[in-house]
Order: sequence, then C-alpha cells, then structure tokens
Amino acid sequence: KQIVGSTLSDDKQNALTATQSSVEAENFSTDKPASDFAVMYKDDGLTGGHVIMLGPGNQDAAKSALEAYPQGLQIGGGITSSNASEWLSYGASHVIVTSFVFHNGQIDFDRLNGLVDQIGKDRLVLDLSCRRKVGDTTGPYFVVTDRWQTYTDVEVNEETLKMLGGYCAEFLVHGVENEGKRCGILEDLVQLLGKYSPVPVTYAGGVQGLDDLDRVKTLGNGNVDLTIGSALDCFGGDIKYDDVVAWHKKEN
Repeated sequence: KQIVGSTLSDDKQNALTATQSSVEAENFSTDKPASDFAVMYKDDGLTGGHVIMLGPGNQDAAKSALEAYPQGLQIGGGITSSNASEWLSYGASHVIVTSFVFHNGQIDFDRLNGLVDQIGKDRLVLDLSCRRKVGDTTGPYFVVTDRWQTYTDVEVNEETLKMLGGYCAEFLVHGVENEGKRCGILEDLVQLLGKYSPVPVTYAGGVQGLDDLDRVKTLGNGNVDLTIGSALDCFGGDIKYDDVVAWHKKEN
C-alpha cells in the first residue's frame, strides 16, 4: 500500500464524518504479496528498501518480504526494544525506530541507549520524519511520531543530526507534508540533511519525476539517498521503475 503521509490518522470515529483530506488517503493498493516486490528488489540489486507496518495485521506479510530478501530490507512500524532483535532474526538488515525513542515529545535516552546496547548502532535506523508546525511555511522542521500525527519538541537541525548520528547507522527522513503527493521534494530539507548529517541519510517525500533523483544528489551534496514509492509505475505512478534502476546502476 502507498499512502499520502499527511493524511494518516488513528481517529477512526472522527474519520467517519471528516472531509476526505483529513482521513488516510491511499495512492495505491494491491493484492500482490510483499514478497514479490522484495524478490524484484533483490533481482535488481537494490538494498535498503523499507518495509513499514502501518497498523496491526501485517506482520506475516512483512516477514514474507524479509524472508524473500534476507539482509536486503529494513523493517519499521511498532519497533521497540522488546521486538527489535526478533525482527532482525527474521532477516531485516536494520530496524527503523521513531515513536519508541521519541517519547512524550522528547528523546528518551534511556530507551535509545538500551536499544543500542541490545542490537548495536550498526543495525539501527532512526526515523526523523518531520513536518513544520501548522501555518508555518518557513519555520523549522520537527520530528513527528504516532503515524506522523504527534509533534515532538525535537527540531531537525545541525545539533540534532550530529548528536543522534552517534547512536545509529542511518537516518530515514520523510518530508511528511509532501509524502505521497508527487508534488516535488522539500529542497530545503534535503539541503539541511546533506550539509549536516554525519551518517548516511535517506529522504522520502514528493518525488514527481526522474529529474528529482539528480536534484537530490545535487542538493544533498551526494550525501542523501532517495526512496520512491507512490511515483513509481509499479505503485500506480508515472516514473518507470526500470528507469530508476538504470539510473541507480549508472550512478553506482
């Protein structure tokens, strides 16, 4: 499934009477099993893809993807210290964590240190998916949790990136307001990540054409990777998956 990130909601009661723009909007869904996509990525030599469990009832599908491409995919969605090792044992190369670490609006260093002690920083990806405060079109980006609904007090800036880079192997950063909309990348966010992240970082959100791959490479000073979902033809979009694979092979 591919969704519009800024429409995610757990408020099922209000969603019954809400406008369409305020409830979860899907760009794409399929009966094709997750394992088929995993095999496709494996055959094309693409590593670091993200398997995100959006809500309950999809653990079996996630496991099937990891089993189809051992050590080639990262797993996220509800990851905590109680299940991180288990998901690594199923074949994930890394676990992706947000809400467990960004707890009650702050960085919970007890949880973060415990997780690093348990699985090691080399298997941990910190999800710094972020958005600006409502109505603020030029202000800072803040980490958001709980399906991107809850703002934390953690600003994505030089200090945060350099500090948290000591605890993880990578960052994953969704530009939430543009996620799934194919409306263009958040260029200032990509520049920020490319300038200050001390570890590899992957940006997601708003890709609308093949030229965005070159744009992210330039704006991120070659330090920012890009993940594409809804814009790909295999997920209902217009960008040819084969063209993206060819671009990746040319650049690498």
